[in-house]
Amino acid sequence: MNKFLYSLAAAASTAVIISFTVLPDSIYRRDWIDFNKNGHKDVYEDPRNKTVARVEDLLSRMTIEEKTCQLVTLYGYGAFLKDRLPTPGWKDSLWKDGIANIDEQLTGYRKDTVWAYPYANHTQAINTIQKWFVEQTRLGIPVDFTTEGIRGLNHMKATYFPSQLAQASSFDKELVHQIGDVTGREARALGYTNVYSPILDVASDPRWGRTEETYGSDPYLVSQLGKQNITGIQQNGIISTVKHFAVYSIPVGGRDGSVRTDPHVAPREMWNLYLEPFRVAFQEAKAKGVMASYNDYDGVPIIASKYFLNDILRKQFGFDGYVTSDSHALEDLFAKHHVAQDTADAARLALTAGLNVRTEFKNPADYIRGLRRGIRNGSIPVSVVNQRVREVLKVKFVLGLFDNPYRENIQQANDIVHNTGARLLARKAAQEGIVLLKNDTKLLPLSADKLKSVAIIGPNAKEERSLLSRYGPSHARVVTVYDGLKNSLAPSTEIRYAKGCEHTDKNFPQSDIEDFVIDQDEEAALKEAESAASKSDVIFLVLGDNENTIGETKSRLDLKLPGRQEQLLERVAALNKPTVLILVGGRPVTINYASQKLPAILETWYLGECTGTAIADVLFGRYNPSGKLPIPFPKHVGQIPLSFPMKPSADAHGKEDANVSGFLYPFGHGLSYTSFEYSGLTISKTDFAKTNKLSVSLNIKNTGSVYGEEVAQLYFQDEVSSVITYIKNLRGFERVSLKPGEQKTLRFTLTSHDLSLLNIDMKRVVEPGWFKIMAGSSSEDIRLVQRIRL
Repeated sequence: MNKFLYSLAAAASTAVIISFTVLPDSIYRRDWIDFNKNGHKDVYEDPRNKTVARVEDLLSRMTIEEKTCQLVTLYGYGAFLKDRLPTPGWKDSLWKDGIANIDEQLTGYRKDTVWAYPYANHTQAINTIQKWFVEQTRLGIPVDFTTEGIRGLNHMKATYFPSQLAQASSFDKELVHQIGDVTGREARALGYTNVYSPILDVASDPRWGRTEETYGSDPYLVSQLGKQNITGIQQNGIISTVKHFAVYSIPVGGRDGSVRTDPHVAPREMWNLYLEPFRVAFQEAKAKGVMASYNDYDGVPIIASKYFLNDILRKQFGFDGYVTSDSHALEDLFAKHHVAQDTADAARLALTAGLNVRTEFKNPADYIRGLRRGIRNGSIPVSVVNQRVREVLKVKFVLGLFDNPYRENIQQANDIVHNTGARLLARKAAQEGIVLLKNDTKLLPLSADKLKSVAIIGPNAKEERSLLSRYGPSHARVVTVYDGLKNSLAPSTEIRYAKGCEHTDKNFPQSDIEDFVIDQDEEAALKEAESAASKSDVIFLVLGDNENTIGETKSRLDLKLPGRQEQLLERVAALNKPTVLILVGGRPVTINYASQKLPAILETWYLGECTGTAIADVLFGRYNPSGKLPIPFPKHVGQIPLSFPMKPSADAHGKEDANVSGFLYPFGHGLSYTSFEYSGLTISKTDFAKTNKLSVSLNIKNTGSVYGEEVAQLYFQDEVSSVITYIKNLRGFERVSLKPGEQKTLRFTLTSHDLSLLNIDMKRVVEPGWFKIMAGSSSEDIRLVQRIRL
């Protein structure tokens, strides 16, 4: 039994012992629950029976009405549900026959927060709802309670972690595992059973609005961090539902919103870049949930693709859970893609392909009616319906819902959610997610107690709203950049603040492609910022995105700073004062001018609840920055598509007379306040023929004067191959903490899969020949190289 299943079983068996006592005329017995209220211990009710037998017994007892209800999501209070808790009217509702899952119920995100906080209130509410389904439906099938969780749990005042892109900048597998663990632990305490996290999309086009929600551009980095998040969540007996399967993150032109279709990617690149994180998620991390995406591939919508949802997902990747649809994806089959005539036809296509649960913010009744119509007229085989229901029920049994559908000790939620340990982890994650892009003349770190006057300028200095996320905790308190800096400065330091400009101008997004005259109000705001900056010893310029420029449906045509922020930057830079550019946002930006003119630049992405505190920690030397870029910075939007990894000649490298080549800041780049020396690269291939593994080791020494953490990155290149491969392939990364003068040895293992390629016949093989093994501080800062023949 794997660790995930063992933890579920252990939790369930323990709960059974302490939870149920013999009660006269009750469905709750000492070691089982009489879900169908017939007074007999049926096969599906007996915890001693194997899951397969329990599923088949329950399935055999279900009506078509009950089966179809296990194939839909009920969106929670404020989205579709009108009731916080069960009412007498539920006996006449669609879900009187059960439901697959209820999503975002009483999270505090919508409408009021009566049952969201204090935390134990929510656990009590979920138990009450679960009790209704167990006791008031004919077969008593429990509900799977789902919610989002990519930045921490989507629940009121849960622990708010950095965005996935900022988490990825840490290159810290243990940290991401701990974030998953806290997310899963808080979910369990609050009564949830399934978390929609992590996002495993590979972001190769930074124009895409959801770039901020990914682990970056490299499939190996995404795979390894995703694996850690999944195992962290699931070790708490909670399902991790990963998304978005598949090839979702490369819409044409980076366009999001209503497009979400027609990704232009060839099969080999699709497997190497965009499917690899999902392979690891299912084969290695054993994720039990997956969300099918909106888009198509080569004209076939993913949600209606047997190739993706059955042949790849279940057969090749061994997925053993259930598939939900991304909202409106099923309706897109007839409303947008026009490959189905109506709901019944769409249900036929999706269920046959492998979809289990239709998820949408609206009433599920229309889908259920169409599904049942298709079953009645014979277009949807009952055998297909049975298989899809079987897969949903199996997950519910694995979750232990049929052995203990309720959360015990509900008051513990108040001690678990957003506790001291979780808050400390949020601060650590924020610190590790900051990338020092530039630090000329060693302007940073600054001495907070020695600064006489500072200017804090820019639309992101006091911004709060855009630091929050629809997919993270609601009602979270975030420390702004301004407050973080102010709290760290001496009381005697004079602070001058000026917004300078809004995030976007009144002509945005048209101003991304056309110049407009600066009006009087804009000019006045710019001059106010100039004046504040000119009177100050040090300037903190806080620029970047807000909720109108990054996020779902917020793709852009340009990668420059939006609105009047470019003009604000130029005017402040012209003062030639010590200036730190602090970027807050969700995608790389083309900051060529800033890179030339300003001495120090920090990329902070979105750092969660400790945003301002962590930024101040880095600026004032309380934390030595160690973050690395999980996605490269292009010089101009016209270079797109240009990302990492890349194939030979993907970039001109200065050979094109009319082209600009190279990245402004490459993948893996990130500076420190100390220096590191690499040495002693050693590769052992003695047992490769037997074990299919290479052992690699190297030494790293802190040659500077302060404590620091380095992220060592291991790359390889297949020098001659039967098909074109990438110039550098990331295949290992490790964080190492070093005191001044201290040296440590790092060890890596390269497997045959790590060194393999998809050959001309699309078979994964390791081809004999020479391989270049490279280690360094970034993809372009390679310190050690060795060739080896396999």
